[in-house]
Amino acid sequence: MLVPPTPSTESARLDGLHALHILDTPPEERFDRLTRLARRLFGVPIAVVSLVDANRQWFKSCIGLAASETSRDVSFCAHAILGDDIFMVPDTLADPRFNDNPFVTDEPHIRFYAGCPLQVANGGKVGTLCLLDTKPRMLDDEDRALLRDLARMAEQELAAIQLATLDDLTLLSNRRGFEVLAQHALNVCRRMDKPASLLFFDLNDFKQINDTLGHAEGDRALQTFAEVLRTALRESDVIGRLGGDEFVALLTGASHAETHEVTQRLEDLLDQRNAELLRGYQIRFSVGQVTYEPTRHGTVAELLAAADAAMYSHKQASKARSAQRH
Repeated sequence: MLVPPTPSTESARLDGLHALHILDTPPEERFDRLTRLARRLFGVPIAVVSLVDANRQWFKSCIGLAASETSRDVSFCAHAILGDDIFMVPDTLADPRFNDNPFVTDEPHIRFYAGCPLQVANGGKVGTLCLLDTKPRMLDDEDRALLRDLARMAEQELAAIQLATLDDLTLLSNRRGFEVLAQHALNVCRRMDKPASLLFFDLNDFKQINDTLGHAEGDRALQTFAEVLRTALRESDVIGRLGGDEFVALLTGASHAETHEVTQRLEDLLDQRNAELLRGYQIRFSVGQVTYEPTRHGTVAELLAAADAAMYSHKQASKARSAQRH
């Protein structure tokens, strides 16, 4: 069996995949409709929308197969994403790359594979729309054109998902995207008994920036804060803009002390940026911090509500201290 090589553009490809915020999400009719259609049009027992992550292939939609993911090492689709067009194996038993693959020698006894790569905005091939059969076969030119058409439809659905979960201004996750990613991260923390904390940020006096300097300057302030958030936090943290001047970050596997270090690093970086920009105002924030407790916070929404309340208390306390000084 030939283990699929890693593409030369693997880092950018994974960036494109993870930007979709789609891995480990529930089934969706938009993708199930495509795999049902592919299975019917081609008369195959199995049709899949497969996404190739760093170490696995995960099925966003899979008709005719019980599995939800497999190791990348045995994945046909990991071979398919190396090219620009349909990757086809007419007879796996006659192909030394696949004749001893466990999915050929054992269930579901794959004899035929055809996968069309799915490309995202940054050019990365993130997965395939693929057909599998338990007997050898070939696709003619008309079949190939049809499979390409279905793959383009799958790409359009992937693009629509990304647009629906991304904040246009800051390019952070929007509320929908954040809640999907954060719920997945919390599920992992619960299963592995790891700590997590939610930070809820609200920019201080943001309305004054809009009112005195205009909305364009307000947008630049939001973009600046988002950039500093990205720099201050780890790649594994989930960051989002809920709307307006409200931002959130879920820190997974971080102790209370480590979470405090993050907020301190954020303040220091923001001080540096404020000194560099000299725009006639200072970007400042109030923050509410809540430690995730599985018995109290069943969902991301409940955790957000608790952190929002903590942030409001912090903002009111800061205003009271400011009033006393004056």
